[in-house]
Amino acid sequence: MMMNGEAVLENVRRYRTIASLYRQTAAFRPHQRDSLLAQAAEWEGRAVAELEDYFLARQAPSQPPANLNFNISHRGSSYRSSHRQMAAA
Repeated sequence: MMMNGEAVLENVRRYRTIASLYRQTAAFRPHQRDSLLAQAAEWEGRAVAELEDYFLARQAPSQPPANLNFNISHRGSSYRSSHRQMAAA
């Protein structure tokens, strides 16, 4: 089912708000920091996946993907791993 752009943006806004709350909570709960930051990364990944799905669905079937190196089976995982590497640094 194709969602309209406003619904997608609302979902993305909600997912990023939840991620922000996890990051804020992590600042005040050092013993749970790793777990909370992992949850934040999970919600950020959902937001990115929602946007990617929306734009991929909008693309005409005859058009090749804008990023020719894009591999749909790895969607989201590269974002999460690079995000975790940045957080660890």
